[in-house]
Amino acid sequence: MALFNRKNNTPAATPAAVDPALAALSGDYTIDPAHSSIGFTVRHAMVTNVRGSFGDHEGVLKLDGSDPSKSTASIDVRIASVDTGIADRDGHLVSGDFFDAEKFPLMTFRSTGAELLGGDDYRVTGDLTIKDVTRPLSIDLEFNGSATDVYGNERVGFEGSATILRSDWGLTWNAALETGGVMVSDKVKLNFDISAIKAAAPQA
Repeated sequence: MALFNRKNNTPAATPAAVDPALAALSGDYTIDPAHSSIGFTVRHAMVTNVRGSFGDHEGVLKLDGSDPSKSTASIDVRIASVDTGIADRDGHLVSGDFFDAEKFPLMTFRSTGAELLGGDDYRVTGDLTIKDVTRPLSIDLEFNGSATDVYGNERVGFEGSATILRSDWGLTWNAALETGGVMVSDKVKLNFDISAIKAAAPQA
């Protein structure tokens, strides 16, 4: 670790001692889709928000409680599982106007870095791929804690969000409103509520 902050040459903060409880959480985890959600919120017709989610997703986390910067995440989302509560709208979203799910069935995220912001707050950076466009994305997450469920599974929970411009990923369809403005906002808020199960330790 650097002894000085590169921006202003001030002494760097002394690393905090490793929390044994966090260190014990280190390991490989599988996201539990039945108890997790990956969703979005987007402004519609300039006056209200439309909320949706993707019901079919899977992912793995590799957590390092001793050094969060070594943690990784990999998530795959099946576009055809989008659900906004209106079938016609969902059909439009999976069409060529938007996601073109037949040609590009998956949206993926692969982490490239992670950092502890303080307390239970973390930031994960990585590459988000939608259609044939891959761009960097930072996701701010809050660690909700860990627990052993009634089946003996060790679980961890995170929730967080990120805001993107959908046009950056080639999602540019829109329609002008008679009163001015457009039908669908370019800005989209992504929402994550993740429950993940720790893999059993290998037998000696």
